[in-house]
Amino acid sequence: MSTSRPPDSSSQSADLGAQYVTATSSYAQSHHRFYSELLSAGVLQPLDSLVEGLKHKDGSEDYMTPLGMGSLVKHFLSESGADLFLERHVTGLYLRGASWEVERKAGDSEMFDAVVLTMPVPQILQLQGDLGHMLSVHQRQQLDGVQYSSRFAVALFFPPDVVFSFPWSARYVSDNCCIRYISADARKRNADAPGRGPSLVVHTSVPFGLKHLEQDKEDVQPIILQELDRLIPGLPQPISIKCQKWRYSQVLTSVPDCPGHMTVHDRPLLICAGDAFVHSNFDGCVESALSALSVLKASL
Repeated sequence: MSTSRPPDSSSQSADLGAQYVTATSSYAQSHHRFYSELLSAGVLQPLDSLVEGLKHKDGSEDYMTPLGMGSLVKHFLSESGADLFLERHVTGLYLRGASWEVERKAGDSEMFDAVVLTMPVPQILQLQGDLGHMLSVHQRQQLDGVQYSSRFAVALFFPPDVVFSFPWSARYVSDNCCIRYISADARKRNADAPGRGPSLVVHTSVPFGLKHLEQDKEDVQPIILQELDRLIPGLPQPISIKCQKWRYSQVLTSVPDCPGHMTVHDRPLLICAGDAFVHSNFDGCVESALSALSVLKASL
């Protein structure tokens, strides 16, 4: 859920990751309090613009975020009252009596009473320290079995006078070897405004992402832009372009039986959670959060 902005603009933005939220009828009921809160706060609104190729499932509702998908994460973080520290790149976990010592890439470390890890599973398994040999053989097999799709995303930011001639806000592409999805980001979010340049988001297909995964995004970007020109010829020149490589995009194979979390150590508590333990969408993240919360509350 990543909302990006070009270097010289605070008015333009584009969602480079998740594009919208789909609530099935069952999740709309079981997660009603979350949807109710997000809708009343204006964080979510019904997705009512034209999305070509979107297959509606019976009883499901699609929602967009007027301020970008990142606003959904920011809402929960601000409501939590937690102190938030960014860019703490964790590299190691060490058991120190009744605490965990968490080591950072910068070289320093901090002590914690409990640790919850929600990064992609391969990054969890890469952590140095004590986590690796605390996993049981069964847990290691379960984590090794998690698989992700990979994809590239490109955001193109255009000058204020640009108006797109196509009618849709987003479009699924089925007949291209490279591109799977295109979105006129501001239009999708009902945020088109005079004087604010539009943006276009392009997502590649899973096979294309896999094929080019080990290439630098700078080398892949021209291929994507060339294909975009074939799909939408005559696009004006963007003023800024951002390319993102999602090595870990959506979970293809999750931990069996979707437990929501995995307890690696009881005291001090160390649990792994996130979409790998359920499935990759908003409701999967909520399910995992509720699962991790129950263990955390019992532990504390």
